[in-house]
Amino acid sequence: MGQSGQSKQEQKIVQYLNEAHATEQALVRVLQSQIAMTPRGAYRSALETHLRETREHAERVAGRLGELDQGSNPVMAVFGAVGSVAGQVLALGKTPFDLVRGSGGEEKVLKNAKDAYTSEAMEIATYTVLEHLANAAGDTRTAKLAASIRADEKRMLERIERELPKLTAAVFGAEVKGKPSYDVTETGAADAVREAGEQTKATARKAAAATKRTTRQARKVPGVVQAEGQVKGAVAGEDNLPIARYDSLTADEITSRLPELSQIDLAKVDSYERRERSRSTVLNRIDTLRGNEPWPGYDELNVADIQSRLADGDDDVAEQVRAYERAHKNRAGVVQSAERELSNA
Repeated sequence: MGQSGQSKQEQKIVQYLNEAHATEQALVRVLQSQIAMTPRGAYRSALETHLRETREHAERVAGRLGELDQGSNPVMAVFGAVGSVAGQVLALGKTPFDLVRGSGGEEKVLKNAKDAYTSEAMEIATYTVLEHLANAAGDTRTAKLAASIRADEKRMLERIERELPKLTAAVFGAEVKGKPSYDVTETGAADAVREAGEQTKATARKAAAATKRTTRQARKVPGVVQAEGQVKGAVAGEDNLPIARYDSLTADEITSRLPELSQIDLAKVDSYERRERSRSTVLNRIDTLRGNEPWPGYDELNVADIQSRLADGDDDVAEQVRAYERAHKNRAGVVQSAERELSNA
């Protein structure tokens, strides 16, 4: 049905379907981030199951939108695009900092569980509204869809509620009793890194190419880059660090070299430093440098590759590149290219 043939009640249903779809898409990213930093166990299994459900929910809602011929209504199509972008911005703005929030791994997982609980409550509210709206409009198919998905969200909400006391106990043990239980080598990100290595070993003759491809794919998942560095630093020796003769350097000498490091190497040094000497000067400087790359894989690119990406003319990206580059490697060619793009805007 076209815009002229679509009633106000149908347009309203499409509006809320779009809202639900945007939320599901955003939560896929959030769940990926939380899985990346959650150790193996019952809670991570619940997150992994709900990630599969969330992807399925997004597909089902998108299918219903297609059945309502949402694409032929330009007003609703624009609303849907804006809603989807807003949802993705919410997720992307949050996930880069998930690994550094809280004072320890146990608290990071607890804070994420609280966020997940809030997200589930919001989804339940969204699908409750959608179900009642659809029933009022006589749209039984949308009403059944909303009720079915809401039931999944309620089960997840109850699961998180059961886990909160256990996660709180872990925080109390680590932060108050001094008995940490969080192991970064057991997280989803660590498993992704190990899986990449195992896949490479299985195809020895193609090891070099397979390693690069698989690891690049794993690092696109939010949280993987930071956790990969933490895992490597937790077991690394001095010879494996990105700063030569690390153990013989003073704190000031180390901090002067930190801006040159990638996010994965910063995480690696952070984990090693915490294990060996835990100097606040070094750790505080690392904290100021850790954050989100302008785009996934940025730290691995050379000047020419970054300049090529900047040539696309995205002002927001150019601004992010300039700020990030100045705080880190401060390569003149990159900074100048970013400033040139901004001056031409």
